[in-house]
Amino acid sequence: MKVSDILRVKGNTLFTITPDDLLAEAANTMAEKDIGSLVVMEHGDLVGMLTFREVIVAIVGNGGQVGTTLVRKAMDDAPVTCTLETDLDEIRRIMLERHARYMPVMDKRMLMGVISFYDVAKAVVDSQNFENKMLKAYIRDWPAEDEKAG
Repeated sequence: MKVSDILRVKGNTLFTITPDDLLAEAANTMAEKDIGSLVVMEHGDLVGMLTFREVIVAIVGNGGQVGTTLVRKAMDDAPVTCTLETDLDEIRRIMLERHARYMPVMDKRMLMGVISFYDVAKAVVDSQNFENKMLKAYIRDWPAEDEKAG
């Protein structure tokens, strides 16, 4: 299974923000849309990722206030990315190694979407459920030994 398979099932809704937006605006957007990340874009290029983790770290670092902090100050400016062709096993390995809960999907310089750790886990479970159903159907339809002998 590839990243393109996950995005095809997930859909293509994508939320972005600029590095010069206020962190408070970003947090509001994340809360309103019930999302855990925003892709930070500048002049059409991916320049960072903002997740709830970075928002919380910024708030704690600012004495419990968001204040007038800009997204630029809080964002991860070197997010790990993948492509549409990246294999699911590779994505799992990268996400676990880098503690990345969200990963932008790129096609050269074009942002194609974002996959989350949840999306990856769901794809794995769905794939295993499908395989289990196929195996159960195969076993159910397999002729019994006494039927083959007759």
